[in-house]
Amino acid sequence: MAELRPSGAPGPTAPPAPGPTAPPAFASLFPPGLHAIYGECRRLYPDQPNPLQVTAIVKYWLGGPDPLDYVSMYRNVGSPSANIPEHWHYISFGLSDLYGDNRVHEFTGTDGPSGFGFELTFRLKRETGESAPPTWPAELMQGLARYVFQSENTFCSGDHVSWHSPLDNSESRIQHMLLTEDPQMQPVQTPFGVVTFLQIVGVCTEELHSAQQWNGQGILELLRTVPVAGGPWLITDMRRGETIFEIDPHLQERVDKGIETDGSNLSGVSAKCAWDDLSRPPEDDEDSRSICIGTQPRRLSGKDTEQIRETLRRGLEINSKPVLPPINPQRQNGLAHDRAPSRKDSLESDSSTAIIPHELIRTRQLESVHLKFNQESGALIPLCLRGRLLHGRHFTYKSITGDMAITFVSTGVEGAFATEEHPYAAHGPWLQILLTEEFVEKMLEDLEDLTSPEERLSPHPASLATLVLAETVPQQRERRGRQPGRVRLVCLQPQPEAG
Repeated sequence: MAELRPSGAPGPTAPPAPGPTAPPAFASLFPPGLHAIYGECRRLYPDQPNPLQVTAIVKYWLGGPDPLDYVSMYRNVGSPSANIPEHWHYISFGLSDLYGDNRVHEFTGTDGPSGFGFELTFRLKRETGESAPPTWPAELMQGLARYVFQSENTFCSGDHVSWHSPLDNSESRIQHMLLTEDPQMQPVQTPFGVVTFLQIVGVCTEELHSAQQWNGQGILELLRTVPVAGGPWLITDMRRGETIFEIDPHLQERVDKGIETDGSNLSGVSAKCAWDDLSRPPEDDEDSRSICIGTQPRRLSGKDTEQIRETLRRGLEINSKPVLPPINPQRQNGLAHDRAPSRKDSLESDSSTAIIPHELIRTRQLESVHLKFNQESGALIPLCLRGRLLHGRHFTYKSITGDMAITFVSTGVEGAFATEEHPYAAHGPWLQILLTEEFVEKMLEDLEDLTSPEERLSPHPASLATLVLAETVPQQRERRGRQPGRVRLVCLQPQPEAG
């Protein structure tokens, strides 16, 4: 539950918002992280010291459902001469460390990120005659914050969020999101670390798919060139009825050329996925492709989890020689940093993750594997192959339902434990699959159905895609050192819904 009040209104959950000139005695009682962000807000909006604010009645650190303590809402007059319309500006408080006393985030010093290192913003076009900002963007921001807190996956500029529903629960075509740097909010140095500001940008389904196939930054730049689709400050208009490709058909040519030249910089996704080792058949079954039941891989260790996160982060950078981080990752360029354990993790401290040393999890070479995806995730396999592996990169599926990950790598990626001699390898529940260019081309032929517009635009959330990379054990041994296998796919079937 949340309530709406001016940020300066007295109350136990929303103390007054002091400006940079607040009396020292009062500022010392005000949460320092919160005070620092308010200072940046006051810099932009000196005439709005007490904006309307959506406030979590029961704070997350007291057991409430909403991770964000506050969402402030400002009126921005824009600049008509620069194609920047009047709009509402929403700013979150809670993804960064507001308090510095470990009630939400672990304090790790002033040099690194504060909490998760960022806060969310959103710019919504003001409708004619609208005297107060709609509050639905605050709940949207709470939903994204819940994902960050529960998964501990942070956002970066250029990331996309598949939402599959109008952001305001209307009939709008704006049903997904991209993320970019806020054009006005500057990074803030707080006593608990640095806070940056990531702006949510509402987009249509076709624009989301183009961002996946190419890259989010490229689509954001195109949106900036179309005033009705965002303009220079990427302001979301929920009444926009056309995509940028319908407004200007030439933009599709720029996307197609970018895909051909650059490939995709989408390095991975959170997905509903799983894999099975088909290498060891039951003794009474001659078919080596039968699923072997009985042994389950151990949970990912904390170091493995951090490596996968760094893999996804580093994949956003287009390098001439992509490198997977080592099994024991070190801090590199400030990208990898320790996170405070989530509530879920703290309840599972006696699990196998805590008692099995990371070094004792051995890497296993497999002869055939069976991969399973929900349809939306499976529909990204052609992107993974054409946009990533054919450009010498890697792509990771991280399970949202368990500690499991699947990474496809090309022969040009260094640091992988899958090799040309052993192209299917598993380290605990993390599977890596190395695919040669020849085999990728063969897979793309077999997966042609997944590239049709109908499949991409109308995924059934309950549908299941299964992919089998398999061959018999004698075949595997005969082909040692070459890309094993064949593709046995691809069925996309709606599954019966529970209940």
